[in-house]
Amino acid sequence: MQSLLTDAKNLLADLIARYSSRVDYLMIRLEESEGTDILLRGDRIETLSEDISIGGHIRACYKGGWGLSSFNQLTTIAERIEEAIAAARMIGDEETLLANVEPVQIVCKLPLIGTDPRHIALNQKKELCDHYMELLKSTDNYITTTSVRYADSSQKIILASSEGTLIEQSWVDMEMRFAATARKGETVQTGRETTGSRQGFEDLTTLDTQVKSAAQRAVAALSLPPVKGNTYTVVIDPILTGLFVHEAFGHLSEADMAYENPDVLEVMTIGRQFGHPELQIFDGAAPQGHRGSYFYDDEGTPASTTQLIKDGVLVGRLHSRETAGKLGEAPTGNARCLSYHYTPIVRMTNTWIEKGKTPIAELFTDIKQGVYARNWLGGMTNGEMFTFSAGEAWMIRNGKIAEPVKDVTLSGNVFQTLADIEAIGDDFDWDESGGCGKGGQNGLPVGCGGPSLRIRDVVVGGESG
Repeated sequence: MQSLLTDAKNLLADLIARYSSRVDYLMIRLEESEGTDILLRGDRIETLSEDISIGGHIRACYKGGWGLSSFNQLTTIAERIEEAIAAARMIGDEETLLANVEPVQIVCKLPLIGTDPRHIALNQKKELCDHYMELLKSTDNYITTTSVRYADSSQKIILASSEGTLIEQSWVDMEMRFAATARKGETVQTGRETTGSRQGFEDLTTLDTQVKSAAQRAVAALSLPPVKGNTYTVVIDPILTGLFVHEAFGHLSEADMAYENPDVLEVMTIGRQFGHPELQIFDGAAPQGHRGSYFYDDEGTPASTTQLIKDGVLVGRLHSRETAGKLGEAPTGNARCLSYHYTPIVRMTNTWIEKGKTPIAELFTDIKQGVYARNWLGGMTNGEMFTFSAGEAWMIRNGKIAEPVKDVTLSGNVFQTLADIEAIGDDFDWDESGGCGKGGQNGLPVGCGGPSLRIRDVVVGGESG
């Protein structure tokens, strides 16, 4: 299989030369992938599979119109190129604007520190899932429903463009998800944990404490009082900060959101003050070892680190070559696709808030009554608005962490919330559990992180009081 893909690379230059004169831009993306998927629910095995696939897609652009054709038989590649070109020429009626990127010819592989999961037998992966399932089920008699999910995937891609780019890039990604639901009478509570890695299989073998914690939180929440719904000053931990910066702010920084929506473009005006003068927000695939890291995006643009907010002011956004060209800005290397079935679109990579200067204990100082929220249980965003559910929460009383509470949801407007950040902690942590969804491409690996934050006037949902 690998030799087939490698041999196919030798054909791309001829194909590009033969067809590129008929369009403004032509790219061929070949992909070889293999992976494992295991899903256990209670005593049932719902999924236990390994798969290998090879395929590709053609992207052609003519007068601003794009044609895409995907395939999984290399023998049909010429026909697929014709299809993509025909589609592009059918709809193109304006100028093709692509930001300039220096063509490159390179072979690169994201390094693994530990063991490649492809070297681990399927039965060993299944035994690991069984072990974690037993930990969940044995935590307490109140646990009624449990699930364990394991997935790994490896991808090798080849990009060849009419501009002279020829890139071979490969990586491996791993993820595990755990859930436990506890029931006591009519009361039901769920605890979840998710983790991922691009470092090595060993990262998934030392999760006993994390897995038990999911079940223990579900059981403990059965007897906790619900939070009284109100507006509070809230302190959130780095995991919730990472979720917030990714979901609530990061998607609005994706430039296709801006140029396709004049209202978003007006709000996301470069130079606008958005938050605390200490606030620094970044996104980038250049930092190595995270789930959103790579050397080149799916258009062949080099990975970079883009500062989005500097000293509380919007200074950047995330781009594909097309969005950068249309907005007259520099490309950032954020064009990504989940697989050869999809076209690259503007996506986050690793998104984070830089740590601040406030010691953690001081984040709680002078809060007469507030909420401390940790970890995440779920969430949703709708444009500028967000709602997140905390995995754990406590009341803050007179500057101290007090009694635990449950059913804590945090809601608000992202821009107002950024303005309401009162202090930024001097801690920092990464969350590698992210699987981002956009445009039907769900589960794209990303990283996110940040410090603890103190935010005033957060709407906290719970029991009306």
